[in-house]
Amino acid sequence: MSTVRVLVGTRKGAFILTSDGKREKWDVSGPHFAGWEVYHVKGSPLNPDRLYATQYLSWFGQTIQRSDDGGKTWAPVSNKFEYDGVPGTHMWYDGTPHPWEFKRVWHFEPSLTDAETVYAGAEDAALFKSTDGGQNWAEVSGLRKHGTGARWQPGAGGMCLHTILIDPTNPNRIFIAISAAGAFRTDDGGETWKPINKGLVSQYIPDPNAEVGHCVHRIALHPSRPNVLFMQKHWDVMRSDDAGENWHEVSGNLPTDFGFPIDVHAHEPETVYVVPIKSDGEHFPPDGKLRVYRSKTGGNDWEALTKGLPQQDCYVNVLRDAMAVDKLDSCGIYFGTTGGQVYVSPDSGDSWMPIVRDLPAVASVEVQTLP
Repeated sequence: MSTVRVLVGTRKGAFILTSDGKREKWDVSGPHFAGWEVYHVKGSPLNPDRLYATQYLSWFGQTIQRSDDGGKTWAPVSNKFEYDGVPGTHMWYDGTPHPWEFKRVWHFEPSLTDAETVYAGAEDAALFKSTDGGQNWAEVSGLRKHGTGARWQPGAGGMCLHTILIDPTNPNRIFIAISAAGAFRTDDGGETWKPINKGLVSQYIPDPNAEVGHCVHRIALHPSRPNVLFMQKHWDVMRSDDAGENWHEVSGNLPTDFGFPIDVHAHEPETVYVVPIKSDGEHFPPDGKLRVYRSKTGGNDWEALTKGLPQQDCYVNVLRDAMAVDKLDSCGIYFGTTGGQVYVSPDSGDSWMPIVRDLPAVASVEVQTLP
């Protein structure tokens, strides 16, 4: 029977939750790096024992941890993330120029073809790459060379590169998303990039149809159809059928189209999940009811999934990296909340149960499906 390993990053450490294919009983390991903010933990798809964790504390700064035994032991690797000298600034909240500086790593994305290669998304927004398992990092500087950086600006959580998607059919095609700049794509392994934000509308920027400046919260794709992208934006759920060249809204009958995470069913590329939040000023579920919404039609038509979730007096949030799916025949859906709960649905969202209830605020959830 398969094993499921859930990697959870929280505000006070990392946790590893393990179960068999039934996903009923769970072992909890942690906290790893107790007291540290762990923004993201991610495993290699080629070596399931290779895990990366981004560990941050305001007093001591950024540390990258790596495990080669599935999280039993960890060791720090290089913390040397240097921008490669590409000049430029981005815009601060008040519209004044702000020079680039490194603050922290938000997201790891291990390569689909090379077990030693891993990408890291950083704040201030930049993409880094290591080809030796995190021992050395180099900026993929083509992104900032695009020339639109002066119009990028921080979202409420900072100016972070938080999403990295690698096309499973073409390792040279990578999609990234930045808050608040938008989505970008490279087709040549990072040498050159193009904004892919046509069709996005953002009411709070001077030009609502601008090429860049949009606050994209998350993008997702299904491996079988890498040209079809789904996006949760700062307001609006969007879809692209041409690798981001054009977007159209698929918010449909959602109670609100504001939220952070978005993900796609492992076996049904038209089945999409979001967690609506009341508004950008009130980061909690509408009516105090925690509901995941599922569309089986790729958007527009959405159904509320509530069985097993609190339906009164619930005021948690679900952050952008805090939803994931497993690859079992009955696809499991997972998400974590700022209240410290991690939920699993072993039946594609029809019913939910808590794995744990009292962790620190959850920043990220990733899942490994192991033989």
